[in-house]
Amino acid sequence: MPFGDALIVRGSRERLAPVVMTAGAASLGLVPLLTGADAAGKEILHPVAVVVFGGLISATALDTFLTPILFRRFGAAPLARLRVARERGEQGGSV
Repeated sequence: MPFGDALIVRGSRERLAPVVMTAGAASLGLVPLLTGADAAGKEILHPVAVVVFGGLISATALDTFLTPILFRRFGAAPLARLRVARERGEQGGSV
C-alpha cells in the first residue's frame, strides 16, 4: 500500500481498538477510587486516581489524533527507507 492518507487511516483504525480497550479496562479499575472520595481509606488514593484517569483520557486522545498527524508529517522518509531495505533483502533495517 503506498504511503498516504489511506495508509494512515487504516493504521489508526487498527490501533484504535486495543488502545480504547486498554484505557477502558484501566478506567474501570479506577471507578471505585473515583467515586466516594470521602470514604475511609480513599481520601489519599482519590487524587492519584483522578490524575491517572485524566492521563488515560489524554493519552488515548493524543494517540488517536496526534500520532496520525505526526506520522503524516514525518513518516514518509522512514517508510521509503524501510521499503528500499526490504527490496534489497536486508534484515533488521532500521526505520
